[in-house]
Amino acid sequence: MNIFTKHPSEVGESYLEHGFSAMRYAFTFLLLFVIAFIHAIFPFLFERTASNCISEMTEHMRQREK
Repeated sequence: MNIFTKHPSEVGESYLEHGFSAMRYAFTFLLLFVIAFIHAIFPFLFERTASNCISEMTEHMRQREK
């Protein structure tokens, strides 16, 4: 096992699977940034979108730990 495969293996993924998962999270965070920015200007838009998405992501990450 090397530094590139140690952590992915710990969460039950291959190096590529882990890379795709991490990229999915990165793009989700980017989208959430845009949504939160719009919400900051127009508070009546996307009232719960970011918090709901983060809650779902948290649950997904907890499931991966098991």
